[in-house]
Amino acid sequence: MLEKKINMVGLDKVSIDDNFWKDYMELVRSHVIPYQWEALNDRIEGAEPSYCMQNFKVAAGKKIGKFQGMVFQDSDAYKWLEAVAYSLMWHPDPELEKTADGAIDLICDAQQEDGYLDTYYILNGLEKRFTNLMDHHEMYCLGHMIEGAVAYYRATGKRKFLDCAIRYVDCVSENIGPEPEKLPGYPGHEVAEMALVELYRVTGDRKHLELAKYFIDQRGQEPLYFDQERKAHNNVFHWEHSYYQYQYYQAGKPVRKQFRAEGHAVRAVYLYTGMAEVASVTEDQELLDVCKKLWNNIVGKQMYVTGAIGSSQYGEAFTFDYDLPNDTIYAETCAAIGLVFFARRMLEITGESRYADVMERCLYNGVISGMSLDGKKFFYVNPLEAVPEASEKDFYKKHVKIERQKWFGCACCPPNVARLLSSIGGYAYEANLQEFYMNLFIGGNIEQTLGGVEQRFSVQTKYPWEGDVHIDVENGQDSEYAFAIRIPGWCGVWTLKINGESAEYPMKNGYVYGRRIWSNGDTVDLHMEMPVQRIVANPRVREDVGKAALMRGPVVYCLEEADNGDLLQDIYLKRESEFDISYEKELLNGVVTITADGKRISTGDWKEDVLYKPCFEETFKEQKLKFIPYYSWSNRGAGEMLVWVHMK
Repeated sequence: MLEKKINMVGLDKVSIDDNFWKDYMELVRSHVIPYQWEALNDRIEGAEPSYCMQNFKVAAGKKIGKFQGMVFQDSDAYKWLEAVAYSLMWHPDPELEKTADGAIDLICDAQQEDGYLDTYYILNGLEKRFTNLMDHHEMYCLGHMIEGAVAYYRATGKRKFLDCAIRYVDCVSENIGPEPEKLPGYPGHEVAEMALVELYRVTGDRKHLELAKYFIDQRGQEPLYFDQERKAHNNVFHWEHSYYQYQYYQAGKPVRKQFRAEGHAVRAVYLYTGMAEVASVTEDQELLDVCKKLWNNIVGKQMYVTGAIGSSQYGEAFTFDYDLPNDTIYAETCAAIGLVFFARRMLEITGESRYADVMERCLYNGVISGMSLDGKKFFYVNPLEAVPEASEKDFYKKHVKIERQKWFGCACCPPNVARLLSSIGGYAYEANLQEFYMNLFIGGNIEQTLGGVEQRFSVQTKYPWEGDVHIDVENGQDSEYAFAIRIPGWCGVWTLKINGESAEYPMKNGYVYGRRIWSNGDTVDLHMEMPVQRIVANPRVREDVGKAALMRGPVVYCLEEADNGDLLQDIYLKRESEFDISYEKELLNGVVTITADGKRISTGDWKEDVLYKPCFEETFKEQKLKFIPYYSWSNRGAGEMLVWVHMK
């Protein structure tokens, strides 16, 4: 059976309260969401204009003008509304809800009589709609519209946005599908696939599921629709002379024949997430097996140590196995978020902790690195090695920014971060009727019915800085169920106690299953030893041979110029070095830093005009090295940064 084994605990049943994620959630709620609303309305001084809400105003006839911005600009509003919805679930806010209702009213006012809603074509000619599914993102915008509408309905019970989205889905279904009179097309930028499955769960209308399944099964079939479409409408094929060809869109061959991740990284993981959803609901074992093969390829051969994916700026894409450059990297924030989505679905279907391990790695490293600690600036690209002069003067590194930006003309990442962090509680805790899963170690209070009885769990932890987790159980009567706690892949030594006594329970798929009769007042204590680990890469990763990255728990560390000086490439970490751990409350909103013994190549005997010389014995000078969490770099001004450090 491929039916999901666990599902998210409702966000209204999870109250996050710890020193790490609570701060992020409050930052998103109190600063990021309002800031992004200002950005969507072009009211951030010095930031690139969005034009997003202006386009809706023009499309609704409330303002005179033309379409401006990216062809997919509508999607930024939908992701923002989704973030708002998640925030309202755990923190009701009448004023924010009123603002969101106003945005929804405006969006709905732009909808056409037949349900169509995409401001690019409303303003540039409706007769051209559905003529460039490959590149013009109509289905992408639809997907994000559905996700935002479903979330807002669940948060508020209001149907206006949901009904608007359903009408647009109906319009698409009337124009695209397997019937002879319809276009046999599918999205160029995936996301509608997973969104339609979620819509099906809300509506129970099987046509929503069937459309998702059609988009997946039709993709890459011969004759290739994108090839026919571009020839019929004289559309430009941007990847005609590239290696990718139609695999840029994951459309060069049917999805069931795709076993390694290729093409645009965000599109890829959004597609794979939709494939996993469809496989689960339709009991399609073959499709799930493809998802597993794609997952194994990503995690085993194409993922950075931070959980980032997409190594090439050209195409924002996967390239080939073990090609993981650190300085010309792309590693879009949205791609790490998409990998979190994929991981969560695979976890829910299989119950295997290896998916949660990657989800955790992405969240603590590749995702939150995309936003500054004050929530007002953002990275699109997340490098593992950065030099200011190179980003300024090297054409092939100009996409690597040394400092986060206020906003982007292509602003998919900021609202994506906001919607994920607003819903983090649902990733941490999942359940079914008889089992409660702790996927992530996040403090707070969780309510869930298990064994037919209402349970309340109070979780206290200082994770990720410490490896201790304490859980208090509250219930009205004794009840039997399993409390499944993930033992992270990074953790080699751990102990579990129930009511203060050592407890042994079976391990299943990386979770320790504490199935017993639970009573009010029971306690659970998990202790995980959290040593600093030197991580080395497979030697096929050319850039990392002879180097190490430091991890402690789920957190990847880096060197930054502010602590270690410039020319970080001159630094070596001593193999025999001990590590000193220190929690610095006043640094970078409070982080654990790592100090180690290192050395630096001495440049004192090099003349400025000597580029090469015969090699004798290199001379070094001793240097104490200070490592900070990777996600926190570039919050103290511009400077160099390095994750992979030479070892000697």
